[in-house]
Amino acid sequence: QVQLVESGGGLVQPGGSLRLSCAASGFIFSNSVMSWYRQAPGKERELVAGISSDGGSTNYADSVKGRFTISRDNAKNTVYLQMNSLKPEDTAVYYCKARYYSGGDSSDDWGQGTQVTVSS
Repeated sequence: QVQLVESGGGLVQPGGSLRLSCAASGFIFSNSVMSWYRQAPGKERELVAGISSDGGSTNYADSVKGRFTISRDNAKNTVYLQMNSLKPEDTAVYYCKARYYSGGDSSDDWGQGTQVTVSS
């Protein structure tokens, strides 16, 4: 079955950095589009960053451009989110999402989330 396991969240001071990881299994990772989303208390879940199956194309929310970098290692079935210059408004639960393809159909799956708290 599909599993997405996020790690790397925690408490960090403003201006600090964290790197989130999402380890995937149960589908052909190299044929998937991976994304990071986040949801802050009282707010809707929003797209943070996405990356194509070969890593050649990425996209970012305006609020994180220049501070966050999404990457992937298809040999390790893992997608990363490097977060620099963190701000209190980056505080949220961060979720990994996979869109994978099989037999011409696509499916979406989510990880359980990892908490990121930016506070002094």
